[in-house]
Amino acid sequence: MAVGGRVATVGLAVAVVVVVLGIQICSAQITRSSFPSGFVFGTASSAFQYEGAVKEDGRGPTIWDKFSHSVGKVLDFSNADVAVDQYHRYPEDIKLMKDMGMDAYRFSIAWSRIFPNGTGEINQVGVDHYNNFINALLANGIEPYVTLYHWDLPQALEDKYTGWLSPQIINDFAVFAETCFQKFGDRVKHWITFNEPHTFATQGYDVGLQAPGRCSILHHLTCRNGNSATEPYIVGHNILLSHATVSDIYRRKYKRAQKGVMGISLDVIWFEPGSNSTEDIAASQRAQDFQLGW
Repeated sequence: MAVGGRVATVGLAVAVVVVVLGIQICSAQITRSSFPSGFVFGTASSAFQYEGAVKEDGRGPTIWDKFSHSVGKVLDFSNADVAVDQYHRYPEDIKLMKDMGMDAYRFSIAWSRIFPNGTGEINQVGVDHYNNFINALLANGIEPYVTLYHWDLPQALEDKYTGWLSPQIINDFAVFAETCFQKFGDRVKHWITFNEPHTFATQGYDVGLQAPGRCSILHHLTCRNGNSATEPYIVGHNILLSHATVSDIYRRKYKRAQKGVMGISLDVIWFEPGSNSTEDIAASQRAQDFQLGW
C-alpha cells in the first residue's frame, strides 16, 4: 500500500532485542534480574500450525486445510494434517516448557474444534480437549495466553458467506468468543482477539499468498477470485468491528468476575521519516497507522 513521501523502516523484533539486551551484551550472564519486574517469559504457537489431528474429535475443516491441500499453494506440498501433533503430545510439550523455565504459553483455540461448522451446536469433545490442555498448563505453573483467531476460519463460513468479507462474521465470531469466555474464562486471564490482522487481511485478500487465497493480481492469473483493491479493506473493517464487539462483551459481562484482560496482537514495522519535511513526516505517520494503527 503506497503511503507517499520517504520513510525508513526498522524491524521491530530486531530493535526490541537490541534494546532489551544491549546493556547486557558484554556481560558474562543474562539472568531474569536483567529484565524488568513482571517481565513474562513465554513461547507461542497457533492451532493450525501445531495441533494436527485435523479429522479427530469432530473438528471441522478450515480455510487453511483447503488452502494447504490445493495444488501449488504450498511450495513443498506439505499440510498441517499432523504438524507437530500437539493435540496428542501436549503433556510432553508442557514438560519441555516447564524445563525451560517458561512463565507462559500463548496458543490459539481452533474455532472449528468448538463449532465445526462455525456456528450451531457446540462440539463438547473439542471443549474438553482445551479444558484438559489449560488445566495441564496451570498444573505446571504456566499461564495460558489464548488467541481466539489465528487465521483458521471454519471453511463452512467461507462457503456460506465468504467469511471475513461479510459483516455476518462479526456476530458469529462474537458467539465463538463468548463461548470461550464461558468455558475457559475462569482460568484464562489473558485473551487476544486476533493474531496479526494486517497479515491475513493483506496476504489472504490482497496478494493471495495465504488462505483463502483471494486476489486480482494480473487479471486473476494467480487467484481465481478476489479484488485486491477493495477486499483487504473490507476484511480489515470487519476484523476491527469484530474486535470491538468481542472486547465490549468481555468487559461488560465477564471481566469483573473473571478478572482477565483483553488485547490484540499486531505485526509491526517501525517507520521514521526520511527527512524533516512535512511530506515525509506525514508519510511516516501514515505508514505507521497502516501497521500499528489497528
